[in-house]
Amino acid sequence: MNPWLLAARVRTLPASIAPVLIGTALAARAGSFSVLPFLATLAAAVLLQVGANYSNDVFDFLKGADKARKGPQRVTQSGLVSPRGMLIGTAVVFVLAAVMGLYLVYVGGPLILAIGVFAILAALAYTAGPFPLAYHGLGDVFAFLFFGIIAVNGTYFIQAQHFTWLSLVASVPTALLVMNIITVNNLRDIDTDQAVNKNTLAVRIGDRATRIQYTASTVLAFLIALGLAAALGSWLLALPILVAPVAYTLTRELWRTPRNPALNPILGRTAQLNLWFAILFSLGLLIKF
Repeated sequence: MNPWLLAARVRTLPASIAPVLIGTALAARAGSFSVLPFLATLAAAVLLQVGANYSNDVFDFLKGADKARKGPQRVTQSGLVSPRGMLIGTAVVFVLAAVMGLYLVYVGGPLILAIGVFAILAALAYTAGPFPLAYHGLGDVFAFLFFGIIAVNGTYFIQAQHFTWLSLVASVPTALLVMNIITVNNLRDIDTDQAVNKNTLAVRIGDRATRIQYTASTVLAFLIALGLAAALGSWLLALPILVAPVAYTLTRELWRTPRNPALNPILGRTAQLNLWFAILFSLGLLIKF
């Protein structure tokens, strides 16, 4: 595979697509759908995630965190791309995201500018800088906020120009499911992360509690969708229940799989679950009865 595609971690990119779909479905439900802002938001979100992944690839290497890696191949560690090349690639992707962001700022105003700047800084700070979030147990919080709450509500605001209680509540399920991607990743890497003082949440709370966290987040995501269906009197908002068997299978496999590379397929399928949940949830938001 092309090293740049490998470093982009394509299997996890549904994390940036899912919240944009939900935010756009909310806007369409409110009669505020706009195609160009939707496409620009989608492009910016994917570019931000790719930039974060490139940044992680090079800064984890520079910090020595990839020496005994159990996860998918890292291109800087493998010598496929030089550290300088990956730093340049990271900068280029973030510049492209910023270019997309300029149009979104034009549409959404100063609030979107603040969100965009903060998102880029946080993506860099995930593994870089004097206080790398992932090294201090904040990676899960980063994913929950930026690829869940902020992504959904930011997408909605760009098109609708306001927030609602529905956009806030509807952002939580995908925030929980995208956080699970980080949870699986950190569960797999507990041993190697401990060795390099990368104190992820999984390192801090341990193996069993991390698996409980994944299970609780999954269950809560479905319960919120069911709760919204009941609150709004629309059974279509319960459509994500169609992928509940997939969620059950993934959770069961997570509990049965030891901390080794066998967790890698579960990570990819967790990202897919988030996307399918988002698609079904978005359909439920779009179709009113």
